[in-house]
Amino acid sequence: MLKKVDSSQLRVGVFIHDLDCGWMEHPFVRRRFVITSDDDIRKILDAGIRSVTIDCARGLDVDAPTVEEAAAVAEAELAVIAAKPVAPLRSTLAEEFDRAVAIRRQAAGLVRTVMQDARLGKAVEMDKVSPVVESVTASILRNAGALLGLSVIKTADDYTFLHSVSVCTLLVAFCRSRKMDADTIYQAGIGGLLHDTGKALIPEAILNKPGRLTEEEFEIVRRHPQNGYNILHRTPEIGPIPLDITLHHHERRDGSGYPERQSGDGISELAQMAAIVDVYDAITADRCYHKGIPAAEALRKIYEWSKHQFNPALTQDFMRCVGIYPVGTLVLLESGRLGVVVEPHETSLLTPKVNVFYSTRSQTYIRPETVDLSRGIGHGGGDRIMRHESPEKWQVDPQRFMALA
Repeated sequence: MLKKVDSSQLRVGVFIHDLDCGWMEHPFVRRRFVITSDDDIRKILDAGIRSVTIDCARGLDVDAPTVEEAAAVAEAELAVIAAKPVAPLRSTLAEEFDRAVAIRRQAAGLVRTVMQDARLGKAVEMDKVSPVVESVTASILRNAGALLGLSVIKTADDYTFLHSVSVCTLLVAFCRSRKMDADTIYQAGIGGLLHDTGKALIPEAILNKPGRLTEEEFEIVRRHPQNGYNILHRTPEIGPIPLDITLHHHERRDGSGYPERQSGDGISELAQMAAIVDVYDAITADRCYHKGIPAAEALRKIYEWSKHQFNPALTQDFMRCVGIYPVGTLVLLESGRLGVVVEPHETSLLTPKVNVFYSTRSQTYIRPETVDLSRGIGHGGGDRIMRHESPEKWQVDPQRFMALA
């Protein structure tokens, strides 16, 4: 039996099934192991890990809720988060999709160039960065779902570059949803695009290592915010917001982050927002050392972590921004159909528009159509989401059906 346990309840003999944190945020060689000493418990607590999943069948039991019970509580809490009206779309997803693909490709190429220049000691060319951030912002303004939906697609070879593009995209959308002024949104976008510039100084063998990092290697990785800050600080045109985001996107409100172990409101609002976005994109991506989790599950985890590591109010704002079921999420409907979420509802996080394309009952593709889950039968609706699903489970590619004509 799997249980969700507060880290303060741990003791020697408990079997850790999952450390409930990002892969790069814990000091252990593996995520599953038996606690053999008080030192193991101290390492968990020092890493800022406030809860873990244990396997009672493989170690000592602890009085705690099961994983299913804990998930049910979290889902109920998420369901009652009040939705704020979203901004009206200026173009359909189908109209924006091709433009978004081109913008994403251009942005990824720019990040690659920035990284290469940084390795050679060259300054960042802001005259090339600015137009890309402006293009991202304009696409988000027309239809945020196009770029946001593409953010789930990352190849192993281009992960570092595409992650930076996704963080830029998500942060721009996040700022816009919170009605920040245009210049702040633009500066945040630059920060998102350049936040991992310091990774240019990490050896490839460490950056793409398929196994667990040693403590020495992990320390090298943890230097990237400071290294990135140092690189960008040499750029005369860079503003304080991108520098702040670059230096502090790994800080945590409970003081468990790095490089300065800032805590609480000592971390700027935009750096706190960037931290949420950075973790969300990282844990949803497939890497050589871990399998990404579905966006809907990632939001639930971040919501749980917000009790200690993230600002709860900002976390809820982010969830309203991307939706309980973010654009690009594969969902199972009550009718047995699979569909990909393509547009959030203006006020209800649980009733987005979905492009359905597959029947789980007949296990065959069906004629694709758009279903507005906020409407009733006979009005393009009459269905509801049961849960999110894994594309691998059904061997389907939901991205093919995002932009129906």
